[in-house]
Amino acid sequence: MKKEIPEYAFKYLVKTPQDGTIPKSFSENASQKVLRFHRQLPDYQPTNLVRLSKLAQSWGIGEVLVKDESTRFNLGAFKVLGGSYAVARLLCQKLRVNIEDIDYGYLLSDEVRQRIGQITLTTATDGNHGRGIAWAAEQLKQRAVIYMPKGSVRSRVENIRSHGAAVEVTDLNYDDAVRLCCRMAQENGWYVIQDTAWEGYTEIPLWIMQGYMTMCAEAVSQMSQEGIRPTHVFVQAGVGALAGAMVGYLVNKFQENPPRFIIMEPNNAACILASAAAGDGLPHAVTGDLNTIMVGLACGEPNPIAWDILRDFPSCYISCDNFVAANGIRILANPLEGDDVVEAGESGSVGIGLLDLLANNPDFGKLKQELKIGPNSNLLFFNTEGATDPENYREILWHGKYPSAVI
Repeated sequence: MKKEIPEYAFKYLVKTPQDGTIPKSFSENASQKVLRFHRQLPDYQPTNLVRLSKLAQSWGIGEVLVKDESTRFNLGAFKVLGGSYAVARLLCQKLRVNIEDIDYGYLLSDEVRQRIGQITLTTATDGNHGRGIAWAAEQLKQRAVIYMPKGSVRSRVENIRSHGAAVEVTDLNYDDAVRLCCRMAQENGWYVIQDTAWEGYTEIPLWIMQGYMTMCAEAVSQMSQEGIRPTHVFVQAGVGALAGAMVGYLVNKFQENPPRFIIMEPNNAACILASAAAGDGLPHAVTGDLNTIMVGLACGEPNPIAWDILRDFPSCYISCDNFVAANGIRILANPLEGDDVVEAGESGSVGIGLLDLLANNPDFGKLKQELKIGPNSNLLFFNTEGATDPENYREILWHGKYPSAVI
C-alpha cells in the first residue's frame, strides 16, 4: 500500500520562462577565460559525466547524465572552482594585472609576495565553499579565517582546518554567520570571499559564479562528444549562485533553444521558490534555522546577481523534503547493473531523488507532463558534492535514515 506523501513535503511553481536579458557575464568567451585559469591549477582534470543509461531506460527517459563533482581536486565538491578563481582575480586586482595575461605560477612567486604581502581571506560557509577558499589560500600562500553556522559537522570543520585555515563554528544560522564574517573583516582589514551578494558587494560574488562555469562547460563538451544536447537541466540552489551560473552559461550557449531549467531547494530554505512565488520580480528571504540535511543549500537570502537570472529563465521551482535527497543518495550508490556508482552527498543527490518521483510516482505525473519529460528527454544533473559528512552518509545507506515517504 502506497504511503501518502505529506502535504508539506513539496511545494512547486511551474511557469513559462520569460524573455530575459541574456547575461553577458556568463558568455562562452567568459567561460573560456575561466577554463584557461582552472587548467593551470595543480592536478586539474575534467570531472566525469556519468551516463546512467540503464536507469534512463528503466524509467522511460532518453538520457540521465550526472556531472560528478565528488572528485574535483580531491576536495569532494565543486565549490573550489568559484573560490579559486575569485581569490586569483582578487590578487590580480591588487597587482593591477589581468588574469588572462598572467600564468598561475606567477601568483605563487616571491615577487607577488613582495608586492602585496600576505592577506587574510574570510568567508562564511556550511562546508564546501569554506574548504575551497582554504585550499585556494593554502595554494597561493595566503591566510584564511572561516566562519561556520551552528550544527556544522566535525568532518567538514576538520577538512577546512586541514588546509591551514582558522575555523570558528558559531551559534548562528548561515545568513547570520555571513553578517558576522563581514563585521570581522571590516574590523580587521580582511577580504570577504562570499558566494552571495548585497548592495556594494557584487564583484567578488560574480567572480565566484563565473568560476562555476567550468563545471558546466566541461559537461556540455562531454555531452557534445556523445552527440547529446541537454533538454532539461536540474540544478540545486542555496543562495542561487550555482544555479544562476549554470542557467546563465546555458542560455548563452543555447540561445535559440535553451533547455528547461528545474531549480531545487530544501523545504526550510527555499528562498528562490519564495521569490518566484511572490510574483513581484524581487528577491525574498526566508528566515529561521533553515534546518535540512542539504546543509550546502541551507541559505535563506537569495544572491541578487543570481536572482536576476533565476527570475527569468527557469520553467520550475520546487522545494523538497529530506527524504528526497536521501533517496537520491541510495539510488546513486546502488545503481542498476551496467551503470556506474556515484558517491553523492545530501546536497548533490536531490535531483536524482526528485527524478525518481517524477518517473515512478503517479502523484507527480502532472508535473512530469508539464515539464515534458519523456523518452526523448536528455536530463543533466550536478552531483555537487561527495560524502562530506561520512557518518550521515553511512546512516542513510546502511540503516535507511530519512526513509522514503513513498512505498
